[in-house]
Amino acid sequence: MMRNILLSVFIFFSLLPVSAQVIDTDKVMVIGRNALYYEDYVLAIQYFNQVVKAKPYLAEPYFYRGLSKYFLEDFKGAEEDFDACIKRNPFISRSYYLRGDSRLNTGDYDGAIVDYDKSLDMIPDEKMVLINMSIAYIKKKDFNDAEKTLDKLLDLNPTYVQGFLTRGSMFLEKGDTIQAKTNYNKALELDPYNTQTYSMLGLLNYQQKKYDDALTNLNEAIRLDPLIVGNYINRGLVYYAQDNYRSAMDDYNKVVDLEPNNIIGRFNRALLRAQVGDINNAITDFDVVLAAEPDNNMAYLNRAMLKYQVGNYTGAIADLNKVLDEYPDYYEGFYTRADMKRKLKDTKGAEEDLRYAQAEEERIRRAVLSGKEPAKKESTKTREKSDRSIENFNSLVTADKEEQENSKYTSSSRGRVQNQQVSLDLAPIFVATYYQKLDDVKNFVHYDQEILNLNNKGILPQKLKITNAEMPLTEDQVASHFASIDNLSMLIDSDKENAELYFARSVDYMLIQDFDNAIQDLTKATTIKPDFILAQFNLGVLYTKQMELKEKNRIDALSQTNTNALGDKTPPSTSAGLPIAGVNTDKPEFNQAIKCYDKILQLDPKFTYAYYNRACLKAEQRDYRGAILDFNEAIRLENEFPQAYFNRGICQLYIGEKDKGVSDLRKAGELGVVSSYAIIKRVSK
Repeated sequence: MMRNILLSVFIFFSLLPVSAQVIDTDKVMVIGRNALYYEDYVLAIQYFNQVVKAKPYLAEPYFYRGLSKYFLEDFKGAEEDFDACIKRNPFISRSYYLRGDSRLNTGDYDGAIVDYDKSLDMIPDEKMVLINMSIAYIKKKDFNDAEKTLDKLLDLNPTYVQGFLTRGSMFLEKGDTIQAKTNYNKALELDPYNTQTYSMLGLLNYQQKKYDDALTNLNEAIRLDPLIVGNYINRGLVYYAQDNYRSAMDDYNKVVDLEPNNIIGRFNRALLRAQVGDINNAITDFDVVLAAEPDNNMAYLNRAMLKYQVGNYTGAIADLNKVLDEYPDYYEGFYTRADMKRKLKDTKGAEEDLRYAQAEEERIRRAVLSGKEPAKKESTKTREKSDRSIENFNSLVTADKEEQENSKYTSSSRGRVQNQQVSLDLAPIFVATYYQKLDDVKNFVHYDQEILNLNNKGILPQKLKITNAEMPLTEDQVASHFASIDNLSMLIDSDKENAELYFARSVDYMLIQDFDNAIQDLTKATTIKPDFILAQFNLGVLYTKQMELKEKNRIDALSQTNTNALGDKTPPSTSAGLPIAGVNTDKPEFNQAIKCYDKILQLDPKFTYAYYNRACLKAEQRDYRGAILDFNEAIRLENEFPQAYFNRGICQLYIGEKDKGVSDLRKAGELGVVSSYAIIKRVSK
């Protein structure tokens, strides 16, 4: 597959105004960074591969390829690329920091600390380096150095919420629950709207058997962000500890609704179903668990017991065999299998199991009395996922400690507005494309007659759709779009005045993040056919993307001037976010995009998405009142347009129209934009 992709890349580059042997590395780097910025990491790697081949002495392509691999969680591959970058240019501080993060994720804690030290030599007191260094110390159980690092971090950044959460988790790891709770409460004082803080307090209170307090914490966490399944899992445990099985079942139903293949949710729901006598559905849940984890002996043992209850002795024995092969000292299981064999009239097999069970039970009893083996612990009501003690086979599962740590030690980098400490990001602009990822707007299908008309012509290689939830390409999709460009180029050569062919190729170029060529094709399409609404629409989208990237590069240049660090992935101002301070309103791309949407609305005053996108552009430039007028039109044309209600609400909050803003956010929430509720709660305090 990779050979096919690289062949298609070669074909694609042959279309550029350069020779087949020498690629325009500057252009390829720009397109690769476009792909990286829009989180199309597989595609980005293909571009950086080409630059590495052409100019292997450059540090920059190794850095960006490493960054792409890092975001794909190929941490070993990322480390190798950062190594190559550092060899070619040892003065890029970000490469040490990211190599440290890569090592942290692969368990090389000492190596990570060395890299963080080097990064701090170049950028002293960088808070993200300090916090990740503290995590490396925590992972290696060096709590003294972890505490010193976190104390330094918080001395320098006394309002840094994530620092207090991490220090609290460090104390919890040491067993000091008092200091842990003190730090969590300080984090809550600094930011009373941080979901993570309530989650961590809830888990701590649950572990201390303060169930009412745990319930209060987890209720608040779920109200602030109702899509985090871990909070439902832990709240289910609290309800279970209070013998409130109905509420616990509701929470595990919610987990499975949100993530149908969530193993912990399925496992715990199966146990609850078994306890209330819903045996067949409990077996179904264990079927799902075992399909995902075929070596999960706890699930096999539970399913065996349930099959035994419904009289499926053959199936029960098959499941139990897998467990006893792994746990030959689990004599209770041999007693159970003996009874199952007896039910099947296998007298000989039953007697063999019975004798083995008796002998093993006596062996263990003698070993315990002589001190050669510890006494078996009594089973617990809950266990961590990593707990393989077979005696706890029917205990509900909490999140694994490793998973909890990953949750504890993550930080949020989302933007804040003034002193409200609330994220007010706009929903993204819409685009005509082939792919759409699932988002939290569940019940709204975006439809447009122009899309339907073009799809019915059968010119495009795939069905076009209009969406504001773009998705990165897979390797197969990357290869198909490079091949499509080659095919469409041949068709265009024989039909140079076919606007639809230029449009089709522009979509391919857009999907591989080559905005310059996409804009050229769309400009040609609109020249041939001035009333081509979808070509005008995507042209406006691409000018917007170019504007975003220019602003991103400007911020990166400032960052590199100040820190000599490549690769800061903090976006400046995007179609999914409001503008940063100091944005220059005199931007040719902004003016070109506005002209495109103006032209569309002259051709078709009912094209809803042109109003919506133009409104987003105006909001980017802080023209919130102008944006509201366009959102008004979008909503007038489509009365149940969730993203338009959401964005209009955000704009109204910015101009101080709080009641109107909250009203719009409520409507957006009603239509499926779940994040609306968290914002409503925060701004209503």
